[in-house]
Amino acid sequence: MEDVKKTASESKPASFWKGVKAEFAKIIWPTKETLTKQSIAVVAITVVTAALIAVIDRGLQYGINFVIK
Repeated sequence: MEDVKKTASESKPASFWKGVKAEFAKIIWPTKETLTKQSIAVVAITVVTAALIAVIDRGLQYGINFVIK
């Protein structure tokens, strides 16, 4: 009975790595051009969002300071 458990447990890592290899083969890697465009879009959106948050923060800070004083 223990021999069966050992064989089953020994095949689990091998089965896992076979599955990893099969899934890795399904990956469609982006081209350099696509990757560049998407990276620029992410950076641009991040900068715009940061600027918007900074403007809102400054506005709220000014408003709160105005009310307190």
